[in-house]
Amino acid sequence: MDAILKIDDLSLDLKQDAEWKSILRHVSFEVGRGETIGIVGESGSGKSVTALSVMQLLNRNIARYPSGRILFSEEGKEEPTDLLTLSEKEMRTMRGRRVAMIFQEPMTSLNPVIRCGEQITEQLLLHTKCSKEEAYAKVIELFNEVMLPRPEQIFRSYPHELSGGQKQRVMIAMAMSCQPDVLIADEPTTALDVTVQKGILDLIKRLQEKHGMSVFFITHDLGVVAEIARKVVVLFKGEVVEQGDIRDIFLHPKHPYTQGLLACRPSMTERLVSLPTVDDFVNHNGQVSRQEITPEERKNKHKQLYSQEPLITIRGLSKRYPIRKEKLFEKRRYVEALQDINLEIYEGETLGLVGESGCGKTTLGRSMIRLIEPTTGSVTYHGQDLMRLSSRELRSVRKDLQIILQDPYSSLNQRLTIGDMLTEPMRVHGIGQNEKERRSKAIALLERVSLNESHFYRYPHEFSGGQRQRISIARALAVNPRFIICDESVSALDVSVQAQVLNLLNELKNEYQFTYIFISHDLSVVRFMSDRIAVMQQGHIVELGEADELCNNPQTDYTRTLLNAIPKGIQE
Repeated sequence: MDAILKIDDLSLDLKQDAEWKSILRHVSFEVGRGETIGIVGESGSGKSVTALSVMQLLNRNIARYPSGRILFSEEGKEEPTDLLTLSEKEMRTMRGRRVAMIFQEPMTSLNPVIRCGEQITEQLLLHTKCSKEEAYAKVIELFNEVMLPRPEQIFRSYPHELSGGQKQRVMIAMAMSCQPDVLIADEPTTALDVTVQKGILDLIKRLQEKHGMSVFFITHDLGVVAEIARKVVVLFKGEVVEQGDIRDIFLHPKHPYTQGLLACRPSMTERLVSLPTVDDFVNHNGQVSRQEITPEERKNKHKQLYSQEPLITIRGLSKRYPIRKEKLFEKRRYVEALQDINLEIYEGETLGLVGESGCGKTTLGRSMIRLIEPTTGSVTYHGQDLMRLSSRELRSVRKDLQIILQDPYSSLNQRLTIGDMLTEPMRVHGIGQNEKERRSKAIALLERVSLNESHFYRYPHEFSGGQRQRISIARALAVNPRFIICDESVSALDVSVQAQVLNLLNELKNEYQFTYIFISHDLSVVRFMSDRIAVMQQGHIVELGEADELCNNPQTDYTRTLLNAIPKGIQE
């Protein structure tokens, strides 16, 4: 196949604290015309900087290329163009027109103060000779093509008024606006619902086939790559460790790192005591034991678990939000986020909550502990109705009821050290006799979540995403809770870091006899963690049952839709 983009022996150094650090080392691969290629690896492996090098979006003051070329073959030109040799002015004519990019986080890559349609119109006016009226018509056509509802309304909407999946579709429409030859998709489905993810993957495939463009798809999940690409390149610490046909890589991975990436995603067919991690495979050269839980062991555990009185009983819990009025004298309308939820949670169990964004999972979790005040209903914890407690009474109970939020970066105070964040709640709840004792407990907690004493004095920005999530877990443990809500706490993590955090949560549960509510949109992750699963749709619990039974024999069409949206990989 004729290559439209060829990365040849590419090495990249980035300047950090006045020192040059090697990021990419002798990376080589090709993207054929009309071909979709997957680039796979963990955070820090070099995936995104490879894409940014193609787009020439790295600051030239802090980036240098000791070796290599990035060759782009334009139709009608005999010799390919080396993108590394182009000036910024020359690159500006290439970006969007010849090579376009969909970024990982649409909220930060869309301008929050400019309407969505205007942002795409601006690009069309810059790169094409169309008028404003033609540009508007083209944007509406693009919005229809990427299956956005109410395209005229979305044209006038700001990014914050759209859901995550809709923002990502706007980004795809923007990337497609000038019909580029190469589309770079940098983790476009990370942290999206499995159903939205499937829709985005299907959309990219359909657009690629319709327009005959080449797609350079970046992700950390080999299961996602199997849905869209025919060829895959595996990056590890800035080097290509394996590349080839997706079927060969999936069924016969040669490098321990690739074996680890495939193995650390939770399976829908077997139940393991703990998930293998990439480190296990790399450190043991692929030789990793897998211990399974037998159905009999699980049945005996559940018989004991559900013979006791519930720890928390929820009755008739509802929450509604007012919708902003479009007209002054319009009747106030409401959205029903939760509708008459009834649920029992037993001490020592993990109850999984699954569903698409907007189904009410997070609202239910927060309403239970009154971070959000419910409209009606009761939540009974140890005989106390939490809805009837005063603020003072609730504060004394709240130390038993903790939450680990989805985004550890925004939920950690950037101005406090990790040590201050861990000792402050202890001080508030009277845990520890003095500061020395609280500091010792905080350091012990950090060590328990695989960090160390030196991290006590650092700030959140100095840590990776996985480390910040571990800090959030340590902070939840600081006040000796009994019940923890994990709200999408692993959804934005690499599959390997995700496996480490899931194993840690299970270890802590067994050690401290915690009770969890585990909220996620990913049924494979929820199945691994949960004793029972509750499926939510539009504020209702539509199905509730033992995790394995629910996944093997779903009773509702909605649950089947969620199960079918999970990337299946490639079978023998």
